[in-house]
Amino acid sequence: GGRDARLMEELGLRVRRTDITPGFVALLRAQGHDADVLDPLTDDLASPEGPYAAVWANASLLHVARRDLPTVIARLAAVVRPGGLLRISVKEGDGEGWSTHGSISSPRHFTYWRADALATVVADAGWRDVEIAHEAGRKNADSWLELSAVRA
Repeated sequence: GGRDARLMEELGLRVRRTDITPGFVALLRAQGHDADVLDPLTDDLASPEGPYAAVWANASLLHVARRDLPTVIARLAAVVRPGGLLRISVKEGDGEGWSTHGSISSPRHFTYWRADALATVVADAGWRDVEIAHEAGRKNADSWLELSAVRA
């Protein structure tokens, strides 16, 4: 929905809104926002303005397959300036699965992570100072991993 991007813009930050789903990008555009369809696994992530200062991927990379997340995290590191920040959140747990709960009624695929495994993926991809907090879900018993890291 773009609520985090709106807040960042209100704080004076410049934000590039992206989503892999054309329907979500269309909704953002209908609200008057610039937005790009972007697949972090295959598309060019670079900004024409130079390296990003940070990546904010709140509850979006949880849809990336386990085998693909190391590549995605490394590709993000390649377009963030040294010392830049990474912030992601994923569901805590084991395995993967489909869900229809929450505010979106269409089935969505989730990959669940444990903190140690996620921290290893991020550190191996070129990030340092990896920190993970455990957060309870708002609407159900889900547990989330909130990860922050610094680009090496």
